[in-house]
Amino acid sequence: MPFTIVRNDITKMNTDAIVNAANTGLKMGGGVCGAIFRAAGAAELQAACDKLAPIKTGEAVITPGFRLAAKYIIHTAGPVYHGGTRGEENLLRSAYFNSLKLAVENNCKSISFPLISSGIYGYPKAEALRVATDAIQEFLADYDIDVSLVVFDKDAFELSEELLGEIEAFIDENYVKEKADTGRHSRLLQEEQEALHDIRAVSMKNMMVREAETEPLKSLDDLIGNLDESFSQTLLRLIDAKGMTDVEVYKRANMDRKLFSKIRNNINYMPSKRTAVALAVALKLTLNETMDLLERAGYTLSDSRLFDVIVKYFIINGKYNIFEINEVLFKYDQPLLG
Repeated sequence: MPFTIVRNDITKMNTDAIVNAANTGLKMGGGVCGAIFRAAGAAELQAACDKLAPIKTGEAVITPGFRLAAKYIIHTAGPVYHGGTRGEENLLRSAYFNSLKLAVENNCKSISFPLISSGIYGYPKAEALRVATDAIQEFLADYDIDVSLVVFDKDAFELSEELLGEIEAFIDENYVKEKADTGRHSRLLQEEQEALHDIRAVSMKNMMVREAETEPLKSLDDLIGNLDESFSQTLLRLIDAKGMTDVEVYKRANMDRKLFSKIRNNINYMPSKRTAVALAVALKLTLNETMDLLERAGYTLSDSRLFDVIVKYFIINGKYNIFEINEVLFKYDQPLLG
């Protein structure tokens, strides 16, 4: 998927570039900056940085990755937080945008970011996350590059208290805990069951798929009523009915263009559940429309699965920002959409 959140050590990310949350002097510091210098080779990296220093807040420069798996290190200086009164948000946006632009200019296909300015620079973590996702989402609307936002642990990742409170209340009201799988063993069992379900769904749908009807459908009600359509056929009709372009859909679904092309060009293609849900979100489908689309691929949304309950919250409340949904799914250790 083009944008994902991962829990990892950024120095171990095998992307074309990683981003160093640097100081304006490009000197080895603490935290993420210090870890990157040590992993890359402090002396070599410092010598390269000295040739480029100083930089202004929000600017970005690039050096080799040296001993890292990443080919490049992009160094950007995020703002120190002063209560939001000194243009910190625009400077933080610039740090992300300029880093992404530099990566594209150097033919990078993938890049990993830390949550810039959220450490010793004091930017509130929930706000830092919002700015990061907004800036990345805006950039990805025009460019194709895989972006990872890397956090070392959950303490470095916070959602807004209002959203988190609403989610927790919805889960408490709707999650059928007595039916939910718990523990590592049962989670693995659930994954195995879902895999078997996917295989059975593929077999069933391949037997049931018929050729697309030549008569155009006139409404979303017609779409839902056509029970013989495959997932791909229904998806394409929904895109037309919504007046959206393919690019709009796969970008909003946080989906790789190549994967979308497979779905478009093969009426028998059976997507994963996460991909199917992502497309429903991209199309801003109602819960009933979402359930119908999922059934075309052999899936459903259940109150006994935490992932499904979280997805339902966003669809029922008309919140279709897939990046925001993924933030919540990540917070609850659920697989991400896309």
